[in-house]
Amino acid sequence: MEWWRHAVIYQIYPRSFADADGDGVGDLPGITARLGHLADLGVDALWLSPFYRSPMVDGGYDVSDYRDVDPVFGTLADFDALLAEAHRLGLRVIVDIVPNHTSSQHPWFVQGLRDRYVFRDTPNGWRSLFGGPAWTQVADGQWYLHLFDPAQPDLNWENPDVRAEFDDILRFWLDRGVDGFRVDVAHGLIKDLAGVTYFDHEGVHEIHRGWRRILDSYPGDRMAVAEVFDTAPDRVARYVSVGQLHQAFNFDFLEAPWDPAVLRRIIDASVAAAAAVGAPPTWVLSNHDRRRHVTRFGGVRRARAAALLMLGLPGSAYLYQGEELGLPEVLDLPDEVRTDPQWIRSAGAEPGRDGCRVPLPWSGDAPPFGFGPGGAWLPQPADWAALTVEAQRKDPHSMLRLYQAALRRRRPATSLRWLDAPDGVLLFETQTMRVAANLGPAPVPVEWPAIPLLSSDEMAGELPPDTTAWWTIGEG
Repeated sequence: MEWWRHAVIYQIYPRSFADADGDGVGDLPGITARLGHLADLGVDALWLSPFYRSPMVDGGYDVSDYRDVDPVFGTLADFDALLAEAHRLGLRVIVDIVPNHTSSQHPWFVQGLRDRYVFRDTPNGWRSLFGGPAWTQVADGQWYLHLFDPAQPDLNWENPDVRAEFDDILRFWLDRGVDGFRVDVAHGLIKDLAGVTYFDHEGVHEIHRGWRRILDSYPGDRMAVAEVFDTAPDRVARYVSVGQLHQAFNFDFLEAPWDPAVLRRIIDASVAAAAAVGAPPTWVLSNHDRRRHVTRFGGVRRARAAALLMLGLPGSAYLYQGEELGLPEVLDLPDEVRTDPQWIRSAGAEPGRDGCRVPLPWSGDAPPFGFGPGGAWLPQPADWAALTVEAQRKDPHSMLRLYQAALRRRRPATSLRWLDAPDGVLLFETQTMRVAANLGPAPVPVEWPAIPLLSSDEMAGELPPDTTAWWTIGEG
């Protein structure tokens, strides 16, 4: 079975993982020095958010050079060292590719190569996903499209030069040895300016079929995972049908409330849509764009239960750095330290995404908690002293130890079967485990051998509220 069909992949937001040079910003050498944490955790791969040359208007998702490392993160030699160490530890490495737009400081845009971008004499009424109009006017009166920030002009994927450039960019990183790509805004590359929707137009699939041929031409099960949002599961599945990309993120699961009926509906739809095209379903609870699920679900107890529910499902799972520590969203960042364009363009009406990007706490009892020899680019709460990697390694009941145990006991599965259960309980079996998650308000009796393989909180013959447990199939 290909590794990506059942992998657990850990997302690293490089600015906030670990800082080696003391400037307060995370970097590639910092990541390399901390890869042992991921090996100890038990994940299969890591996904690096963008580290390319960039003005950093949008945290590196505004790329000015796709074939080089931004100096704030290090050098290409640092990347090669990270890749080599990850592979030595048995970890695969996926890098972000940002094909929908470049930075406005990309040489193409600076040189005025307008045919490679979406320029029009008259704009339509589209709005930016970051707020405000999606069009900006240049000196001669034309307008260019930017679905995100004005510093992120959208590329014209009808232009063969754009397609050839990204084919070459993929090969550049594949030749260096990366194991795959996370494709930013994978459904947005083809535009229908007369339409009402930005995304999911038919022509995008031809692009991904071409990328799949490139990936398949390299040894080692190289893969790509698509970011496809605001799209129904059956439409998302088209991006991972035969001959296209390998996986797509499950935003319905990511955005689901703590509600058993909603979660069951999403799980059923996700499993069915993926099975129809022969792809694995994927599961994710947090990422660099969404409020952390400890806060979203209303506490650590539910977050622990959610982790075991997710990791008990068939397919592949994505973890966001810090969720294995139970980090909450930081809701009280001072206005002056916020950098997210969502915050800036909405004049503070939208909180933005900085609260889930606060640097990780590694050790010690005061900020920056071992993040690096200097400070941290966003302030860490003082009460994170109890949440550091160092502190949690010593606590057998910590969130970190729960994740380690879950990843050690997790076994690949490809399907699930629902079992009858009391109201509020999700109960299913895969080929390897029985999983019960009590999302209701009261404990429920356990009518099978009561000693679980693993549980998110203590049990005594009953499954408490906001608790998930695993049992090995056939045990007892």
